[in-house]
Amino acid sequence: MTAIAETAPAKLNLYLHVVGRRPDGYHELDSLVAFAEVADRVTVQPGIARLALRGVELPPVGPRLAISGPFGPVLMGENPAQNLVIRAAYALAGRLGRDADAMIGLEKLLPVASGIGGGSADAAATLRGLARLWGVPVTDPRLYEVGAALGADVPVCLAGRACYFGGIGDVLDEAPALPETQVVLVNPGVPVPTPAVFKARTGGFSESARFTEAPADAAALAALLRERRNDLTAPALTVAPVIADVLAALEATPGCLLARLSGSGATCFGLYADAGEAAAAATAIQAAQPRWWVKAARLLPTAADAPPLPKGIAAAPAGAVAPPPPVPFPDTGGWGVG
Repeated sequence: MTAIAETAPAKLNLYLHVVGRRPDGYHELDSLVAFAEVADRVTVQPGIARLALRGVELPPVGPRLAISGPFGPVLMGENPAQNLVIRAAYALAGRLGRDADAMIGLEKLLPVASGIGGGSADAAATLRGLARLWGVPVTDPRLYEVGAALGADVPVCLAGRACYFGGIGDVLDEAPALPETQVVLVNPGVPVPTPAVFKARTGGFSESARFTEAPADAAALAALLRERRNDLTAPALTVAPVIADVLAALEATPGCLLARLSGSGATCFGLYADAGEAAAAATAIQAAQPRWWVKAARLLPTAADAPPLPKGIAAAPAGAVAPPPPVPFPDTGGWGVG
């Protein structure tokens, strides 16, 4: 069978307001999320369901994961059982009541722990790919239930299109159509743990700031966003002061309409109306800072036939999702090398 391929595009928080904190300690957010045309790549194909040794059937072989790409070595230094791709495979299999037999490939092209939802996007792409492999519609609500149990950003990455993000990621609402817009993404190579940023945050809460009108062009979008902000910028700067240098580098490029931190960082983005200006900006920043990760891309448009956003997302019950086994995984040796 030909491998099923899915992209895991970078998630950008065009604005992000912290609007409250729940009794359990989780923060409630209001954000306009969009996706850029730069992505990790995930492939899935059938694995070995069960093995027999001397006539005795062994426990099912779990998913095998082969990692490649420039940021792959970072993940290969981590505990495989904590990898979101592996967890997504086991969680969906548990929710569907089946073995997690699959071969999964992850080409890691996006920086890790960088505020653009890389791990969550990888998990979402894995869920979509396995759903197609196992004959489940990608609109099946069980994918969103599993996604919500895996992490706050997974449901919006499952939707994979511009929308408003609310609550703790469990509320997705339609956003107005966004205009053709170019972006430059810049990461200084410093991982920024999200919990550390929220811990460093001080002060009160912001109001929700959603707009309903569709911006006519990139300049109009930037004007609306300038009336909003990313509330995590100040605390992120205390964790990674180099973020200030990244923002300044973007702001100094010709044609930059807005420079902003995405999520909890450290990736920042600049908005541009012209693809040539965005490409020139990326080239200039990369030349000045050769160790930074810099990419020019466009914001992905919402497809005309995109399915409606899910309503009332609830995390799958703990008992309905099979936990991953201890590592090393039986018969897999943990990681594969792509």
